Amino acid sequence: METKLRLAGIIRESVVDGPGWRLVVFAQGCPHRCQGCQNPDTWSFDDGYESTVGNIIKVVKENKLLKGVTLSGGEPFCQAKAFTVLAKEVKALGLDVLAFSGWTFEELLAGANEENGWFELLSELSLLIDGKFIEEEKSLEIRFRGSKNQRIIDVPASLEQRQTVLSSLN
Repeated sequence: METKLRLAGIIRESVVDGPGWRLVVFAQGCPHRCQGCQNPDTWSFDDGYESTVGNIIKVVKENKLLKGVTLSGGEPFCQAKAFTVLAKEVKALGLDVLAFSGWTFEELLAGANEENGWFELLSELSLLIDGKFIEEEKSLEIRFRGSKNQRIIDVPASLEQRQTVLSSLN
């Protein structure tokens, strides 16, 4: 059976949601409900629509200019197992995968278990932009993030070194 995801939407071409030309997949459902969130319509776990990994990969293959895929939301880690399947397919095409999460990298590692699949999704990412959006720290002067508390994590280096390693994009 084809892996299904609950989505709020897809942006086929973006240069503001990570480095390079990107396809952005918005997960439906978010427990964080950050004040000032730019996507409050993604909070409900019941709204949005169902799609499959195969349908998203078809869209990815249509654009030869893509550098990667960004998983945004909502909260992608609430559907970590399904997004892991998507991330593996994207990487098999030679593209990178970035994810946004309201949880910090440390919280994701500490909370990871076999049931939620958080570690498996982390393991497929090139970059993670972590932390809740904090309206008081909102800035239009930082790349790819909404508030100054959010970090761009180099996930492979962090997992290898067993400590949080910030990306040079910070």
